[in-house]
Amino acid sequence: MRARVVAVVWWLAVAAALLLGPLALRDRLPDPMATHWGTSGAVPDGSNSVTAHVITTVILWTGLWLLFLLLGRARDRRAARVTSYAGMAASGVLLLGADASTLAVNLDAPSWRATLLPGWHVPLVIAAAAVAGSLVGYLGKGAPDEPSPRDAAPPALRLRAGQRAVWVSRVDNRWLAAVSALALAGVAVTGALTILGVTSGGLVPRLLPGFAIVLVAALAGSALSVRAGDDAVTIGFGPLGWPARRIPLSKIESAWCERLSPGEVGGWGFRGLPGRATIMLRGGECLVLRYRSGGRLAISIDDAERGASLINALIAERVPS
Repeated sequence: MRARVVAVVWWLAVAAALLLGPLALRDRLPDPMATHWGTSGAVPDGSNSVTAHVITTVILWTGLWLLFLLLGRARDRRAARVTSYAGMAASGVLLLGADASTLAVNLDAPSWRATLLPGWHVPLVIAAAAVAGSLVGYLGKGAPDEPSPRDAAPPALRLRAGQRAVWVSRVDNRWLAAVSALALAGVAVTGALTILGVTSGGLVPRLLPGFAIVLVAALAGSALSVRAGDDAVTIGFGPLGWPARRIPLSKIESAWCERLSPGEVGGWGFRGLPGRATIMLRGGECLVLRYRSGGRLAISIDDAERGASLINALIAERVPS
């Protein structure tokens, strides 16, 4: 059976359980029902109607499912799909477990305030979700599409004496660009309302710093550009290529192209530690730089093999060994 068919069947199964479970037990549930418990204890601190609870959980599941489905369409298809379907499995089990726990503690309760959440419910649900995601990820792993380039000889061009060559490439993350647009709209709206004094105190002014932080972070990761030429490799962040990081060729030992997925490096964004770091905006081909100090940096960028070839040629021609 095709993986996408399995994904659709999984969405239908989870959505049906989230929809039919509360409706089948509706006569035995208080309305409103307890839907949130604070971290300080088992006593509920939030409630919702049965209908609103059903709508919220189904919408949340649909949003998560669509997110993982789209993430699975990255260029490194095998690894991206494994990560995507593992996320679908884990999030589906997590929501099913949370919904089952919520229904169980509300069952036959005289009111939502009389419900108590046993302490073992939360770790059990989280453990079940982790096991489901890990199992799907393990079963989905297969042989790599092509031999790993880690042990391959780094490619190199041949430059004529005095020849000047430059390589420039760029990659965009449309999701982070969309988040940037939404955050910008949030900053504009909350800022205008605050300046005009329409809302004094309350929630709206408190949202402004949060929107601003999200805007800056999303903009920095929405685009990435790499320029190799002369005596350095320059990495530019954001739509304008600023801020930028400049790495002198004298610090680079070699370069090569390697296919990496977010699941292999720990997610999207800036991953790892100094000496072995990754800048991951999308799965697929990455430009990997090995430093003379022994560390390495991987950058998700288009046309990485050509860039690695030029960098190796520049190192061979212009950097003393």
